[in-house]
Amino acid sequence: AFEFNDFYFPEVLDDRKRQEQIINHYAKYHPNFSEDTIHGAFLDIVVHSADSAIRDISKKRVRQSMEIAKQMQVRGVVFHTGRLANFRQEAYLSNWIQKNSIFFRQIAAEFPEQDIYMENMFDEAPDMLARLAECMKDVPNFAVCLDYAHAALTPHDQEEWVRQLAPYIRHMHLNDNDLKDDLHQALGDGKINWKAFHSYVNQYHLQSSVLVEVNDIKKQRQSLEYMKENRIYPFG
Repeated sequence: AFEFNDFYFPEVLDDRKRQEQIINHYAKYHPNFSEDTIHGAFLDIVVHSADSAIRDISKKRVRQSMEIAKQMQVRGVVFHTGRLANFRQEAYLSNWIQKNSIFFRQIAAEFPEQDIYMENMFDEAPDMLARLAECMKDVPNFAVCLDYAHAALTPHDQEEWVRQLAPYIRHMHLNDNDLKDDLHQALGDGKINWKAFHSYVNQYHLQSSVLVEVNDIKKQRQSLEYMKENRIYPFG
């Protein structure tokens, strides 16, 4: 299956003709999108903003992403949390949970055939995404996308990310890095401990789809070969 990254750009979201061209292009080679996902709008998306203008355009972009997903009949859409990293004021955190839970409940109800996956991006710790997911646990088409490479860049141990988010994870993004920057390297080319990742997946009983999120076919093949040779989930 694929995750399409063409549709989060504002210029594409505002151009129906361009959207149709992209969809038709992929359909020539891959006519059934039902197992696929798309990456929803995330650039400057802040549905919890105190500024109503920013909030309104953010919600519009999310709905545009969901409309494209519905048209393509993909199984799910990935969004980012949109939080200010390392900003831990409780009023801000509570507002983030409240506003996101209210809005994404509405979106989940409007688009019941598509899953919504909330991904950790610049989040410094897993606790807030876990709190949001717990608040949303009664919504069947809302879940967490764990980006393990993003988690590896934080001060928190990767096991803690898996432990806290395990009950809510239904999709994962995997790629490698040097533990300093988000490099999207092929698995095995960086410093992430993938045997430890496999151990955590088993320990916390994850059952999740996996996207190898790298930039070209060569890296895709290299990553899959590495995962198979080392028996890394889902090959182990």
